[in-house]
Amino acid sequence: MTHTGAGTDHCANIESIKDAARTTAFNMMSYYHGNESGQTPGKLPDTWWEGGAMFMTLIQYWYWTGDTSYNEVTTQGMLWQKGDNDYFPANDSNYLGNDDQVFWGLAAMTAAELNYPEQDGQPSWLSLAQGVFNTQVPRWDTTSCQGGLRWQIWPYQAGYTTKNAISNGGLFQLAARLGRYTKNDTYTDWAEKIWDWSATTPLLQTEDWYIADTTTTEANCKDHGDIQWTYNYGTYLSGAAYMYNLVSTYSSNPRI
Repeated sequence: MTHTGAGTDHCANIESIKDAARTTAFNMMSYYHGNESGQTPGKLPDTWWEGGAMFMTLIQYWYWTGDTSYNEVTTQGMLWQKGDNDYFPANDSNYLGNDDQVFWGLAAMTAAELNYPEQDGQPSWLSLAQGVFNTQVPRWDTTSCQGGLRWQIWPYQAGYTTKNAISNGGLFQLAARLGRYTKNDTYTDWAEKIWDWSATTPLLQTEDWYIADTTTTEANCKDHGDIQWTYNYGTYLSGAAYMYNLVSTYSSNPRI
């Protein structure tokens, strides 16, 4: 007797998940008009960084479902906003923060890891992720708190004296992923440096695994703003997972 019920249910579950993802992607893209005449490719209304998060999601959607419906608009937006190959476009650079920029770097890193199609005559996704890393590392600020990235880049911005979890956690994750992808110690050394520094501040409290949203240079990074955001935890958790995967891979395959 042949039992096919379990296999049929499994296939049905996969298609159900894909259908749900398809519906969600469609609804999400109803907010995006950057591919329309007169609009700015890659930009969502009233925000810039969330475009990077959106395209990162669409790249993952393509990889897991095989649906290429949004690939053209994703590639257009990702390349339009690349700036000087560092996701720091001149039109928006006067108000961007480190956290804004890193979301696009993480999107490019996702594209590299998942082998998202490259476009002829354009920089590789890996090089764009590296461009973000290479512009953020020189902003590592040792003039206060013995290190750390400030939230905002320019002194005239209100958040310039803040060092926050998403900026430092974002660069930590990017460095960890670049290290895992390239096997270049420069990136993993920086990932360890960012983690270790974060753990000297309230941003990463390793005794109870609590992440504060912010700390300030005025208090030498001893104070803490405790609004809880899941993406703060997500950047540190996923970065740590990439570092663990890299280390465990080296340990089990010493010739890599």
